[in-house]
Amino acid sequence: MGKTLEGRHALVTGGGTGIGRAIAETLLAEGAAVTVTGRRAAPLAEVQGAYPVEMDVSDEASVVAGIAAARDRNGPVTICVPNAGIAEGATIPKTDAEMWRRIMSINLDGAFHTIRACLPDMEPWGRVIAVSSIAGLKGLKGAAAYTASKHGMIGLIRGLAADHLGRGVTFNALCPGYVDTAIIDQNVDRISARTGMSDADARDVMVGLNPHRRLIEVDEVAAAALWLCSDAARSVNGQAIQIAGGEY
Repeated sequence: MGKTLEGRHALVTGGGTGIGRAIAETLLAEGAAVTVTGRRAAPLAEVQGAYPVEMDVSDEASVVAGIAAARDRNGPVTICVPNAGIAEGATIPKTDAEMWRRIMSINLDGAFHTIRACLPDMEPWGRVIAVSSIAGLKGLKGAAAYTASKHGMIGLIRGLAADHLGRGVTFNALCPGYVDTAIIDQNVDRISARTGMSDADARDVMVGLNPHRRLIEVDEVAAAALWLCSDAARSVNGQAIQIAGGEY
């Protein structure tokens, strides 16, 4: 039995680490040609078999040039995974305009730039799989700007799905809960510094935020992305799919 994604070209932003890397490696294993993008060359180079492109999703010119390079190397982009993002928390009184713009420019503008540059390649078959967050579906305390950016990503996906009905392209968002990545480690450090908790206790706080009392693994998110690329998901469109251990 052949690999399911042979002949497809997938582009994964933020593909050198965490969820993005897991998705890239999963799609590679199924035969896709994969381009991984990010601002740092070193993590990209560690994704064996992928084509690395340094690209800043907040800069439209960088995105256009990066995707052109990916297209020249691997052909038309038929699977677009806007995954690059940052997670920064602050209440609105402590969120200045610079922080607001930084979060929006990477999380939301970055998804817009990436999808827009890939769209010309995607008919008559294409998959857009945006990595949002459970914060795209509910309010995340102490992180209103981040929450707004992830809600905006889901709105973008739903609008695109409505615009492209019947044209062979599907648009969906993945909404993970708290995933075991470097972001968790950063949050643990912040909690420990703020409260004096041990790292183990601070990590338990993060684990407890998922209803099933464990961190999501990156392979769980990657498996959902792979399913959305499959023929079995050809009628799944405009959806925000929770991978959050029972959150609602």
